[in-house]
Amino acid sequence: MDRLDNTVRPYAWGSTTAIPRLLGVEPTGEPQAEMWMGAHPGAPSRTPRGPLDQVVEAAPEQELGPAAVAKFGPRLPFLLKILAAGAPLSLQVHPDLAQARAGYQDEETRGIPIDAGHRNYKDANHKPELICALTEFDGLCGFRAPDAAARLLAALEVDSLKPYVDLLHAHPEEAALREVLTALLTADREEMAHTVTEAAAACARLGGDHAPYADIAHHYPGDPGVIAAMLLNHVRLQPGEALFLGAGVPHAYLDGLGVEIMANSDNVLRCGLTPKHVDVPELLRIVRFEASEPGVLRPEASPDGEEVYATPIDEFRLSRYVLPENTAPHDLTRATPQILLCTAGSVRAGGFTLSPGESVFVPAGEAAQVSGPGTVFRATVVA
Repeated sequence: MDRLDNTVRPYAWGSTTAIPRLLGVEPTGEPQAEMWMGAHPGAPSRTPRGPLDQVVEAAPEQELGPAAVAKFGPRLPFLLKILAAGAPLSLQVHPDLAQARAGYQDEETRGIPIDAGHRNYKDANHKPELICALTEFDGLCGFRAPDAAARLLAALEVDSLKPYVDLLHAHPEEAALREVLTALLTADREEMAHTVTEAAAACARLGGDHAPYADIAHHYPGDPGVIAAMLLNHVRLQPGEALFLGAGVPHAYLDGLGVEIMANSDNVLRCGLTPKHVDVPELLRIVRFEASEPGVLRPEASPDGEEVYATPIDEFRLSRYVLPENTAPHDLTRATPQILLCTAGSVRAGGFTLSPGESVFVPAGEAAQVSGPGTVFRATVVA
């Protein structure tokens, strides 16, 4: 078992206070957006044996276990994060596995550099993800029903939005959502900026269900993604609740602190709320134009106290233990690799005492016991 030393990524949308507050350290004044725990080559966790990606590469079957290597290859298949949103993240979708493989191969064949600003596929993997709230957490997830989106837009009484309202009423669900998103992303930027300004003022005036979009527009003035965001469900998670985001589902995180886990990939196609490249044709090919409820997840408790966030994929499995004081240790020994992350209290894991924000990597088959008082998240795989 290795204590992890993890990198904090200073993305512009990050909170300046949430991660320092969790860690019990003074803020630096700079945004602190994500703390990465895992073996992603972009920022691998550091261990006494070296960077975790190199530790795994040197002995994959020993670190990951034969079953995980056979199923996912000789790499840790998930990336665990603490995510602290102080401003909205980009509106985005992720490809499924077949789309990622085809897109990656196409861009490799065309010789697009891996670090090019207009590159869509950084790897050949999909990126399903789960976000679990540590504080109240706001996000956007999946399309509203077209009629509901039309009502939200119509209430703004902005003349230039009327064609979009009409489109939402005039077509079957999939066609309506596709045509409106396409029209928003291909509209004249100057005209759209004026529309967004009017819409933002109306959202601020109306408040209520419109209030989140006024805040989004404050951070991204004139961005067509502000109107696109109004096509999506707004959801507010309470601590302990989670969202699972599968392929093709448009989403954005708006505000709050959470534990995020995902397949080990960096494939993102953006719809707006970003100065980065938006590849409209490829985006429209990947998005699933279907209305859906956000599907808030609550953990399912097992007899041994483990609370599992059930998802339909195998690259990651996230659960938590809320550990009272003076109870027998829980045996977490497992034939697959694990990362244990403390988020509250003081958790004893093996020979380590973990404070909030501290974590350990547990190789496959390694004995692992935890005791409290505190809360520990357990990240592993299904193999």
